[in-house]
Amino acid sequence: MSINGLVKLSMVACVLSLSACGGGGGGNSTTSTPTPTPDPAPTEPTWVAGQFEPEAEFFAQCEVPRTGIDPFSGEAYPDQQGSALEEKLFLRSWTNNTYLWYDEVDDNDPNNFTVDAYFAQLKTNALTPSGSSKDNFHFSQSTEEYNALAQTGVSSGYGFEWEFVSSAPPRELIVRYTEPNSPAALAGIPRGAKLISVDGIDFVNNNTQAGVDVINNGLFPSENGQTASLEFELLDGTEVAVDVTSADIEVSPVQNVAVIESGGDRVGYFQFNTFIRTAQSDLIDAFNLFVDENVSELVIDLRYNGGGLLALASQVSYMVAGANQTNGMIFETLEFNDQHPTTNPVTGRTISPTPFYDLEIDYDAGVFLNTRLPSPELTRVYVITTGGTCSASESVMNALRGIDVEVVQIGTTTCGKPYGFYPTDNCGETYFTIQFQGINEKGFGAYSDGFIPTASPNFDYELPGCVVADDFTSALGDPSEGMLAAALEHISSGTCPATISATPTQPVATSSTEGLISITQPSELKRNILLHNKILQPAIRQPE
Repeated sequence: MSINGLVKLSMVACVLSLSACGGGGGGNSTTSTPTPTPDPAPTEPTWVAGQFEPEAEFFAQCEVPRTGIDPFSGEAYPDQQGSALEEKLFLRSWTNNTYLWYDEVDDNDPNNFTVDAYFAQLKTNALTPSGSSKDNFHFSQSTEEYNALAQTGVSSGYGFEWEFVSSAPPRELIVRYTEPNSPAALAGIPRGAKLISVDGIDFVNNNTQAGVDVINNGLFPSENGQTASLEFELLDGTEVAVDVTSADIEVSPVQNVAVIESGGDRVGYFQFNTFIRTAQSDLIDAFNLFVDENVSELVIDLRYNGGGLLALASQVSYMVAGANQTNGMIFETLEFNDQHPTTNPVTGRTISPTPFYDLEIDYDAGVFLNTRLPSPELTRVYVITTGGTCSASESVMNALRGIDVEVVQIGTTTCGKPYGFYPTDNCGETYFTIQFQGINEKGFGAYSDGFIPTASPNFDYELPGCVVADDFTSALGDPSEGMLAAALEHISSGTCPATISATPTQPVATSSTEGLISITQPSELKRNILLHNKILQPAIRQPE
């Protein structure tokens, strides 16, 4: 049995070699000295529409090559002197080979784009049945930043997790939660606080370019040690001003673990924010608690969890269901594009199903350990969701439904991402392009418009549950918080609450956005590199 661990792809770089031409010249004079013909200068490859060379021919041919040793791999960078065109041609051939919808990508002339702009358009423009973009998950990230967060759980900032309600005037930005021990948490800013000013600039209404520049610079620091003065309005109307200084923020993926007594039931609860390797030990501690406390029900709060490692998602699914329900069952099977029906185009391995992983993993060494994972062996699980619940989070829901564990959904429709990718570094940028779709034990994976909670499910993408808005009036993990309260009510009565106290936060509508200057809402894909990611990498070894 093998699993997918975390390791950066390496490819064989091929360099164009040109034969040198020498020649002699002569004149009418027999005494003249022949002038040597210089070797021709290397020439760049050319783009020919519809013709695709292997991506290895262009890999690591960089306009600005890195030098030295990669601190994460301990190996020398593979970069060689190349050009922006070669970087673009790598992306073009790599997309044509591995992108799930490669035949829906326009083959535009790369000479008309920068590298970033060229990659941005290397995706399908098709829509889902609901009319949304088929591919909302196409992006890139500095390799240095990606490695830092993916391998250590550390990113730079203040520690705020924001709810963007409106990024154009009248703007509204609400604190979802703050990372423990971060500058934001130490400043005492609670969930639900609304931002009203940044460095003296009216955050809500200022519509000058100069003002927006100040806001962007203050909200999204480019380096550690940058201080911003932020003013908030709390839920009771009180205004609070704080100074926060950016620093390395250690992401805490598992928070608010608790066992709640509710209507005679012992209910386990935890907030789970991202599937990164550093989450494993806290997840094990949480499930050990649930086993020791004999919980009969479990609520997993995935409302802000955009995904991450599928290996960890498989472990979480096992810890919910246990050995008897997962033995011999498939967590997920991957389907690649029609050029690769049986072979993974990235690893070259034969495609095989991913099982439910029942062992602890040493993600650094890439091996399973001999420690069995704990499980209360539940036949039902409650999952709290929003539109920010994506990818590996949805894989857990889909995988458990595939083995007939009842999944009750509380909240709103998930983001709809049954897809994933292998992060691929080239010339210092890590690229993410959709390369596979996952299906469960029953062969289902068609939830591109998300899982939808409903009282009477009729389709496979509809789950039993309650539609409940995110409640910013209570702390996460508080039994009175709207979504958790709805889950506890459903556990007790089997029905949804008659009234929901939470007020939905909806984007502020305007008849026209013309003339309104928006703050730079950084893609959460870049703010939290694992958001919307379903990450797969080559296999981890079994224990000796």
